[in-house]
Amino acid sequence: MSVNIRPARVDDVTGMQACNLQNLPENNLLHYYLHHLLTWPSLPYVAEDAKGRIVGYVIARIVADNAGAVHGHLRSISVLRPYRRTGLARKLALQCRKPSPLPYSPTSDIVRSEEAMRTTYRAAYVVLNVRKTNRGAICLYRDALGFAVHAIREKHYADGEDAYVMRLSLDL
Repeated sequence: MSVNIRPARVDDVTGMQACNLQNLPENNLLHYYLHHLLTWPSLPYVAEDAKGRIVGYVIARIVADNAGAVHGHLRSISVLRPYRRTGLARKLALQCRKPSPLPYSPTSDIVRSEEAMRTTYRAAYVVLNVRKTNRGAICLYRDALGFAVHAIREKHYADGEDAYVMRLSLDL
């Protein structure tokens, strides 16, 4: 299965939402995706199949912690079932790590999400939340991407499940 990973565009939000609705118990309205895309245009990416259908995405944002340190927050990675266990989620996340050889441009196809977090927003680290029972995602984040469990957020999800807060240093 051939896929193309590229920066997300406004016309991708319905495909991103459809991917989310099929895969994740936490669902978001269209304005959620639009807000992330318009506020942090260099951070969201999509994976599309040969016919241009969205089969996966990654979205992130920039926030400040209680001490005022700017950091990235990986909000969501979702991959449609037929494309799972192909390495696509890993590729989407790693897409974020390739440094850009060109200066920042919100329309550049080679600007990467974590590189933008580091260079444009001066983020020191990236965090994400993951269900404690989601062993596949935990292994992806820890073993393939280098995140480490930083804290536990009790009853983080609507169903009362706890979340691991995982963190990755961006080494400014």
